[in-house]
Amino acid sequence: MACAGWKGVVGLAVFCLLAAPGGKACAQIPPSPAEIAAYTGLHAAAHQGDIATLERALAKKDELDARDGHGRTPLHVATHAGKREIMRALARAGADPRALDGQRYDAITIAAVNDDVETMRVALAIGGDARAVTSPYAGTALIAAAHLGHDEVVKVLIAAGAPLDHVNNLGWTALIEAVILGNGGPRHVETARALVAAGARRDLADRDGTTPLEHARRRGYSAMVAVLEAR
Repeated sequence: MACAGWKGVVGLAVFCLLAAPGGKACAQIPPSPAEIAAYTGLHAAAHQGDIATLERALAKKDELDARDGHGRTPLHVATHAGKREIMRALARAGADPRALDGQRYDAITIAAVNDDVETMRVALAIGGDARAVTSPYAGTALIAAAHLGHDEVVKVLIAAGAPLDHVNNLGWTALIEAVILGNGGPRHVETARALVAAGARRDLADRDGTTPLEHARRRGYSAMVAVLEAR
């Protein structure tokens, strides 16, 4: 990607973080009220968390991995809504636990961005892959969680084998994002601490050659600096 191009993508990433409600990545689109009202069959049952309706839809042989207008399967919809029993039921029926929606998010990354640890545990348990490359930024659920400071999610993903040093198409690792897209607060510091303790490389720099430690120093994130300097 040309220099001007990737800097434009960096700007978009920062804008998404700042502009999206609750700090969520704006590329991840939950079902809108209009979409929810229009859902039928498995999509409707998935959002409502209605097992009886789900079973009736399954009996009609509704397509398990049918897509809505944003490429979401019923499993994606259930994940957005935190309907964990529906997720399990869909997986038992044969739904693809690793399916990507129209923005290339899987169930694990959806739950990670939502800071929903228990739903993410279910997404992992039914066959999701913590190592999957997801999102328009060719990142991972771990990178998404790290930039949002979802520290407990980060710890679960690390335990599940998420790649610590994956570099996305912005040239950033989870550790870099925890610094440059974080606020230096307790949850981002704890995120960095978990990554460092797990063995994430502190020497991996961004495309300008700036390391996570240098970024933290420039921002005056003293607690983050202490984590990154620890031996």
